[in-house]
Amino acid sequence: MTLELGVLLSGRGSNLQSILDAIACGALDARVRLVVSNRAEAQGLERARKAGIPSLFLDHRGYPDRSAYERELVQRLGAAGVEWVVLAGFMRIVTRELLGAFPERVVNIHPSLLPAFPGLDAQAQALAYGVAMTGCTVHLVDEGVDHGPILAQASLAVEPEDTRETLSARLLDREHALLVATLQRIAEGDLTVSPPADAGGRPRVSWRGGPPRA
Repeated sequence: MTLELGVLLSGRGSNLQSILDAIACGALDARVRLVVSNRAEAQGLERARKAGIPSLFLDHRGYPDRSAYERELVQRLGAAGVEWVVLAGFMRIVTRELLGAFPERVVNIHPSLLPAFPGLDAQAQALAYGVAMTGCTVHLVDEGVDHGPILAQASLAVEPEDTRETLSARLLDREHALLVATLQRIAEGDLTVSPPADAGGRPRVSWRGGPPRA
């Protein structure tokens, strides 16, 4: 199937660009229906405009609370024909308003091997902790911070001379590849999401043929 994507971002949009490049070369069976940012200066909006993708600045500060903002967001995504949502550097915690509208169809990319180093600046957290290995994770989103069911992971060795900047730069290529590979496997129908085994648990994820690899 062709994935009908909405991409939410707050910054430069490099993960959006990786999606657009993969679609253009036939490596990803998807269409980006709408790109939304909560920041007017986000470079990702310009990337979308250059690619001819509908884009929208939706300022969260203009709404009384998160729920009101996300109700508007859901309306805009639905009107654009979005079926799957990708959080590509969207610097806001999403709530049940968005998650309920796209159940088990909101995907995030995070620059660590979750559950290690959730939240902001995961690369700096990894360096401060002194780990020998880090990586990136694509996961389904729930109401926790970088908490939802893991879809795929890719690892990367931390070099002795790494700084936050060099580690982030090396990890970015791995993020791009893993996100595209995961979305393509979803498009191919290889993902199954089952109800939690226990009340209050997380949905269970399984892949036909094994998980995606970067």
